Amino acid sequence: MLLLFIPIGITVNLAEKIDKILEHEVPFNAVAQYYLDFTIYFANLLFPLFLFLSVIWFTSKLANNTEVIAFLSSGVSFARFLRPYFIGASIVAVFALVLGMFLAPQASKGFNEFTFKYLKGNKKDKETRNLYRQINDTDYIYVSSFDPKNKRGNDFTLEHIVDNKLIYKIEAKNIRFIDKDSTYRLTRYTKRIIGEKDDILIKNNRKDTLFSFDLEDLTPVQYIAETLNYGELNAFIKKEESRGSSNIGRYKVVQYKKWSLPVSVFILTIIAVAVSSIKRRGGMGVNLAFGIFIAMIYVFFDKVFGVMAEQSDFPPLVAVWFPNLVFGILAIYLLYNAKR
Repeated sequence: MLLLFIPIGITVNLAEKIDKILEHEVPFNAVAQYYLDFTIYFANLLFPLFLFLSVIWFTSKLANNTEVIAFLSSGVSFARFLRPYFIGASIVAVFALVLGMFLAPQASKGFNEFTFKYLKGNKKDKETRNLYRQINDTDYIYVSSFDPKNKRGNDFTLEHIVDNKLIYKIEAKNIRFIDKDSTYRLTRYTKRIIGEKDDILIKNNRKDTLFSFDLEDLTPVQYIAETLNYGELNAFIKKEESRGSSNIGRYKVVQYKKWSLPVSVFILTIIAVAVSSIKRRGGMGVNLAFGIFIAMIYVFFDKVFGVMAEQSDFPPLVAVWFPNLVFGILAIYLLYNAKR
């Protein structure tokens, strides 16, 4: 199934993107690497569905040749009939787990970087407006807008708070990172030191200083979670939670999907066997049509709940596992009827 669909996907994608690739005069080796990453990226994304259709195809062939009836009529239980499927599903699930944890993140990084560099024009791949971050236990910063290319922020504020008490506050109209000497340049700089009775106010038109944060770290790309292996992703989410990131839902959806994908392999295998092990008048076509219908519903649930978790307060854990729960119940129902 992968060998059938991936070349079709590459051909369609190339036909759509060829104008922009030629316009930017992208080197051939960069295009080749992009489509290698493209293959791994979409193979990981569509892995359970390809498995689902493959099991339906194979089992329908058995059923059409009356081999399933021969198995069960000889006294073999349905559970014993399912055993090879579960062994195969276990192998595939382990492969899917390794792919999702380690191989797919690297491919996703190359795929997304190429897409934003050459194919998306001026579309931004970073959060650039109203950035608010906690950078350590005591310091909080804010910028109203940020230009990643020039490393420049507007309406900068830094608050130093100890035991819920504001110690000092720094404000500047602009902040810009100076690569030459690794300092930050603040224009229209104001520092207010909070005293018990009177505040101390320090002003400068321009001030070069050092800070313990990197503006690049404060503005991760939108697809950053997809490019990290599981250990790096856990550490990244913990750091972003302490910074008050607004994208935690998006990051946690990626985190939970790394575990839900291998589980969906077993659920979809059971559904595929239960649906296609019965010999039908329409033959394999009916089973495949039903399989594609089920697959579309699965993708719909997965995408809708994923977007809800990313864009609202909907719990990411529920969003990721709800499709597996619904289809798990469906798998039990279909398996019960298939045994009968």
